[in-house]
Amino acid sequence: MFGLIELAIAAGVVYVISGIKIVKEYDRLVVFTLGKANNVIGPGLQVVFPGIQNTRKVDLRIITMAIPMQEVITKDNISCKTAAVCFFQVVDPYKAVTKIEDPFTATNQIAQTTLRSILGQHELDEILTERDGINAKLSAIIDRQTEGWGIKVIAVEIKDVEIPESMKRAMARQAEAERERRAKIVAAEGEFQAAERLAAAAKVISSEPGAMQLRQLQTMVEISSEKNSTVIIPIPMEMLEFAKRAVPQPTIKVVTDEKA
Repeated sequence: MFGLIELAIAAGVVYVISGIKIVKEYDRLVVFTLGKANNVIGPGLQVVFPGIQNTRKVDLRIITMAIPMQEVITKDNISCKTAAVCFFQVVDPYKAVTKIEDPFTATNQIAQTTLRSILGQHELDEILTERDGINAKLSAIIDRQTEGWGIKVIAVEIKDVEIPESMKRAMARQAEAERERRAKIVAAEGEFQAAERLAAAAKVISSEPGAMQLRQLQTMVEISSEKNSTVIIPIPMEMLEFAKRAVPQPTIKVVTDEKA
């Protein structure tokens, strides 16, 4: 009799010990009692009843999932390949276990189809320049579809965009033409501003009688400081007119034959 009691106690201790679970901080256990999911436990030291209850562990950490390269036809009918990365985590272990068989594979497939669909609604230039807006749209759409599975999509980032070589050359020519256009605009604006300054300077000089002579003297001083073999001195038109008036003009005498 005494041996049976000890045996029962030992069996009970072994049964309890076999049901002890140590759950990590980032894990949760979904408990099934007689096949029915009725509890989510963890973290820390937990006890379940073997034979009556079984558990399934769910990781709550953020998962980084690579979205493989996808063939995409953009809105402007350009074929390109793009890859992305998706960051998500399980926020409801009960739904992640009971609502879908493999939530991670399902999330990956949803991310691939959504990526092709959304990028097909944008032109290539928008995909290359407006990634932040496209990433936010991808994240919101995928999150709405995975919400019922207990999964929260944190972010989706477009990682690589591969375009055909012919398109790369066309984009390079376009970028070069754009740079030339900007250079011409800058040069034209510089010439316009210089013309405005020259017009203002001419107006100031014309308003002061001695300003032109002072400017000429300053120019001569600047030229004299350089080692030039030829010096050109500008002469104002006023001095030429004064010299022309000072020189007597020749007179022409007309002789007529009175006898004729």
